[in-house]
Amino acid sequence: MVDTHILVVDDEPGITSLCERLLKRAEYEVTSFTDPFAAVTYIEKNKIDLLLVDIRMPEISGFDLIAKVKQRQPDAAVLVMTGFGTVETAIQALRQGVDGLILKPFETGGELVKTVQQALDDSQKKRDIALLQALRPLFDITETFLAETRPDRLVGLVISALCGHLRCNNAGFYQYSRNDNSLHLLAGRGVTLPGDISAFESGLVGRTDALGTPFWVNASGPGEADLQAALVAVGLSSALSAPISRLNVHGVLYVGRDSDVVGFREVDWEMFLLMVREATVAMENARLYEELREYVRRVEESQQALIRAEKMAAAGRLTASIAHEINNPLQAVQNCLHLATRAELSVKKKREYIDLANHELDRLMNTVQRMLDLYRPSGVEPQRVNLVILLRRVIKLLSPQLQARGIHISTGLSSKLPSILAVSSQLEQVFINLILNAYDAMPEGGKLRISVRTVGDMVEIFVQDTGRGVTEEDRNRIFEPFVSTKKGGTGLGLSVSYGIIAAHGGSLDLMTDRGPGACFRVTLPVKGET
Repeated sequence: MVDTHILVVDDEPGITSLCERLLKRAEYEVTSFTDPFAAVTYIEKNKIDLLLVDIRMPEISGFDLIAKVKQRQPDAAVLVMTGFGTVETAIQALRQGVDGLILKPFETGGELVKTVQQALDDSQKKRDIALLQALRPLFDITETFLAETRPDRLVGLVISALCGHLRCNNAGFYQYSRNDNSLHLLAGRGVTLPGDISAFESGLVGRTDALGTPFWVNASGPGEADLQAALVAVGLSSALSAPISRLNVHGVLYVGRDSDVVGFREVDWEMFLLMVREATVAMENARLYEELREYVRRVEESQQALIRAEKMAAAGRLTASIAHEINNPLQAVQNCLHLATRAELSVKKKREYIDLANHELDRLMNTVQRMLDLYRPSGVEPQRVNLVILLRRVIKLLSPQLQARGIHISTGLSSKLPSILAVSSQLEQVFINLILNAYDAMPEGGKLRISVRTVGDMVEIFVQDTGRGVTEEDRNRIFEPFVSTKKGGTGLGLSVSYGIIAAHGGSLDLMTDRGPGACFRVTLPVKGET
C-alpha cells in the first residue's frame, strides 16, 4: 500500500497525528496538515489518491476543500470525518461526490483503516464505470463508421452520429474544392452554415480550414466576436468545427445547437474532437475502398476485353484451320446438285444425290454452329456442366485437322465424372486453346492425350502432347499476357485461359515433370461456386 498516497486535513493536531499513525501502520503513504490552505497548496504540486478531511474547520469548510481538490485532482477519492453526523451532512457529502463518511472519535484504529480502504475501492469502481460509459459510445461510433465503406453513405452516418451523441439538431460536412479554393456543403442537417473560401477572414467553416485548427464558439462566449454574431444571425447558441485533412479527404465538420438550447460544454468539445478523428479515419478508408473497387472494375473490364480478343483470335485460328472442312462439303453439295439435275438419271439416283447433299449441309451447319458458339458472348450465370460431353464436343470439332496433320488423339474420360458449375463456352475456349497449342507444337504429327480424374472435391483435366515442350526460360513467363513462343502468336491464349479458370475457382498449371512435350493441368472445383 506504499504507492497509495493519503492526505489528512483536520484543524485538530491530535486527530491528524492519530490518523497519520494508524494509516502509516497500515503501510499507506500519509501527509497531514492542520492548515487547509497549506493543503490546497500541496495538492497543486503533488498527486494524492485519497483526501481524509474534517467537515468543520474554522478557516475553510471541508466541503470547500473537497471542491478545490475535485477541481485539481478529479480522480482522487474523498473520505470525510465529522463529530456531528446528521442526515443533512450525509446528503451534502453525497452531492459533493464523497466516497465515504466516518464519525469521530474512531472506535478502533481498524475502523479507520477499513473505511479508508472501502473509500478507495468505491472510488476505483466509480472511475471504472465512468471509463466504460465514456468508451462505449466511442466503440459504437468506431464500429458504425468503419462498417460503412461507401463515401456517400458514410457522410450521412457521420452527420447522424454527431447529432445523436452531441444532442444537437444541426450539423454539416463541407468538402474542399481546389478549383475555387472554397468549401462546399456536401451533406447537412438542420441549420447549416454557408460555404466559405478557405481564408482567415471567412466565416467559421473557411477559417477552420485555413488555420487547420478546431473552433468552439458560443454566442455568449467563448469565441471571436464576428463568429458569435454569425451564430446569432442563423439562430444558433453554440457551434463546434474541426478540419479534416488526410491523404484523400479534405473538408470541415461542424455541429451546432439551437438558440433555445444551452451551449456546448467541455465534455461535448472533447467528444466532438474524438468523433472527428474517428470520422477522418473512416472517410479515408472509405475513399481507399472506393478506389479499390474502381481498380477492380477496370481490371475486370480489361480481363473481359482480353477474353473477347482471344476469343476472336481463337475463332480466327479455327476459321483458317478448318476452312477446308467447310469447303469440302460445299463442293460436295455443289456436285450433288449438279448431278441431280441431269435428265438421264433415274428418280432414285437423283434422290440419293439430294440426300447426300442434305447430309453434307447438316455437317456444314454443325461446324458453323460450333464456330458461332465460340463467337457468341456467354451468359453471365454459370450452370452445371458435364465435362465429358464438353471435352468430346471440342475433340470432335478439332479432330479433322489434328488427324490431317498426323496427330493421334487418345482420351481417358470416365462417364462417372461429376458435373461442375461453370460457363460452358468459356471452358470450351480454354480447351480449344490448349489443343490448338498442342497442334502448333507438333507440325510433323505426334500424339495428344486428354485425361480426366477426380481428386477430393476437385476435378483435374490433363492435356499432354509429344511436341517440342516448353523451355525452362519460358516456363516462368508462359501465362503472362503477350508472351508467345510461336511465330505470329498473340501471346494471349494461355493468359486468358488462366484468367477464365481462376474465375471459376480453379487453376491452370504447366506440369514440368511430365515429358516429353508439354502437359497442362486444369483443376476445377466440383461443387464450388464461381
